[in-house]
Amino acid sequence: MDRLSLSEPVNVPDLQDTPSTISVILIVRNGADYIAEALTSVYQSYLQPLEIIVVDGHSSDDTVAVASQFPKVRIHPQTSFGIPSAYNEGIAQAQGEFIAFISHDDIWLPHKLDIQIAYLQAYPDIGATLGMVKHFLEAGREPPEGFRVELLEKTHPGWIMEALVARRGLFAQVGRFDASFAVGEDSDWFARAIDAGLAPVVLPQLLVRKRIYGGNASLNADTNQLLLRALRASIQRKRAS
Repeated sequence: MDRLSLSEPVNVPDLQDTPSTISVILIVRNGADYIAEALTSVYQSYLQPLEIIVVDGHSSDDTVAVASQFPKVRIHPQTSFGIPSAYNEGIAQAQGEFIAFISHDDIWLPHKLDIQIAYLQAYPDIGATLGMVKHFLEAGREPPEGFRVELLEKTHPGWIMEALVARRGLFAQVGRFDASFAVGEDSDWFARAIDAGLAPVVLPQLLVRKRIYGGNASLNADTNQLLLRALRASIQRKRAS
């Protein structure tokens, strides 16, 4: 079978006999304002997750109470600190064959899981897929300082965790997230996957709406030095090979 080009839409096939082997990981700290909308969007695929693991980073608001009302949610109190460690704890808890990620303040579009799982089933040699992402500004908010407003104008390839669906075994091949990254841990992980010849396939559908409101973790820190560090590590790996 010829692999689909990135400009060719991936249709949702008949998934009636496909087992639900998907673990969804949501890491959060004090996300009560938006988490219900994020979780609701998870159920908008024909394929329903086996579990939704909410890794709670010591929330002091109603995050856990709100999340616990949703089907298949399993609360995992984070035992470590930081975003990379939260992802690692969620992956360690996951039981599904496939692992997907969503942030408490973002929204999946309908059939996201159907589209990405269909591709992975059609191409067993592919370890992960990404979708396209559209940023949107929360009503009544101004763009945060440093945010590139052109991201609000069109869709972009989603090299972020919220757009990723991966086979669980890929995390054994690439490795877990580097806990020394305060932010930018996903850029480091994607770089390691690419350097190992395991780059995710970017599908052409818009699958994630990413909310911008000033509370985004990646916008609240100076990421430039960490991204530069990830780039330098990638260059060193390529030289070594």
